[in-house]
Amino acid sequence: MTLEECTLRPYNSEALNFCSPFDCGHKDLNDFFANDSIDYSNQLLGKTYCFTANEDPKLVVAAFTVANDSIKTTHLPNARKQKVNKLIPNVKRMRSYPAVLIGRLGVNSEFSRNGLGSEVMDFIKAWFIHDQNKTGCRYIVVDAYNEKRPLDYYIKNGFIYLFNDENQEREFLLIPDEAPLKSRLMFFDLIVLRN
Repeated sequence: MTLEECTLRPYNSEALNFCSPFDCGHKDLNDFFANDSIDYSNQLLGKTYCFTANEDPKLVVAAFTVANDSIKTTHLPNARKQKVNKLIPNVKRMRSYPAVLIGRLGVNSEFSRNGLGSEVMDFIKAWFIHDQNKTGCRYIVVDAYNEKRPLDYYIKNGFIYLFNDENQEREFLLIPDEAPLKSRLMFFDLIVLRN
């Protein structure tokens, strides 16, 4: 299955009622898409979309949620601030850069590990650098589950950690040293796709 064999549509009440239950193999993600995505949209916190198979429109192949966000450089360690500011004009005037947050992203378990997830990520990246994008968006950010598979996925797709290590991230998020870090903040600079 490829995205060329799918149709993008809003993952709204109509789609949720029409489509078969979505299963990406991750309990938390499945629960969000089944039970929380509509409320999330109704509260204007983000929009959820899905790709459905053209051959079987009830089959959700992948789903993702996007929302507005930003990277605030005033809160970053100097080395990371320099990396984020590297290609930005008028650095001294901006302390926050527009970003889109991928709040959730999942690929149907039936199609995982065949490159479809990277196709979805390429679609999202292209979507936000397209001339018809209605707002500025320099970065894509994600608060990825601190688990090998999702972290490897984002790294494979060009994302880097916002903080050099987990201790630095704990300090920024005011998480006690002994508490587990459940997710890692990562970002992708969209400007590399415009050059």
